Amino acid sequence: MEESSGAGNPRHYSVLLNESLEYLAVRPDGIYVDLTAGLGGHTRAIAQRLTSGLLLACDRDAESLRLAAVHAETYRERIRFFHGAFSDLPKALERYGIPAVDGVLADLGVSRFQLSSAERGFSLMADGPLDMRMNRSEGVTAADLVNELPEKALADLIYQLGEERRSRRISRAIVRARPILTTGRLAKVVEEAVPRTGRLHPATQTFMALRLEVNRELEELDRMLRIVPACLRSRGRWVVLTFMSLEDRKVKEAFRSLAHAGKAKLLTKHVVRPRAEEVEENTASRSAKLRALEWI
Repeated sequence: MEESSGAGNPRHYSVLLNESLEYLAVRPDGIYVDLTAGLGGHTRAIAQRLTSGLLLACDRDAESLRLAAVHAETYRERIRFFHGAFSDLPKALERYGIPAVDGVLADLGVSRFQLSSAERGFSLMADGPLDMRMNRSEGVTAADLVNELPEKALADLIYQLGEERRSRRISRAIVRARPILTTGRLAKVVEEAVPRTGRLHPATQTFMALRLEVNRELEELDRMLRIVPACLRSRGRWVVLTFMSLEDRKVKEAFRSLAHAGKAKLLTKHVVRPRAEEVEENTASRSAKLRALEWI
């Protein structure tokens, strides 16, 4: 996840940056993949450590990828950019004639650029169209789901992906308030339906569930967990940063399975979390978890 001060003046804050680089163990002549280039924070840091090596920087958000290219311009000759999802990794490697890589990094957080751009429809704090698509050229929008799903299906989605226990009450309120076309309107409908119980906005988990479904994020994560092992060279490193328990469980189980099968060595027996200093400087990092393995 990367912090940004706005679409016009993005400011980087790459979560667990030093830890990611440590576990990735970048070699100057190695070939690496940043599956989530975002605004280019990790991309730039990896490329900075290369000499004769190469970095493939991917992202399904074309707008973020363009910004990543700008922020990593100094090291442009060492980077190849590719617009695509996790499942497109084999296609990206084939395009650039890369048979295998020395390391893969995936940061599953949503960038502050996306959250702070009202027109993208991710944020419940900035009113905008209810979109939430990372790739705005394809797929259904959050508005499609909110306004077209049957009440029970919507409740199930919010409960399963958002882990929201009040999903039935929220779904009922949403159906009654249709049509809902903006993030501000949806946030207000949810807030009126369920009381605030802590520091988080009552609609936080509902927004998260819709975003996950719109972008099929868990399905893409499953595809990445299947695809990446076949792309790693012997002793290649794989580093994944998660921000939600649903994602972390999938990564934990996949890594343990590979280790138990004797195909990989776990580098993080216990999950790595941000230091207190990082959380104090960037509160968005507080839920981050890093897991890493080395391919055998």
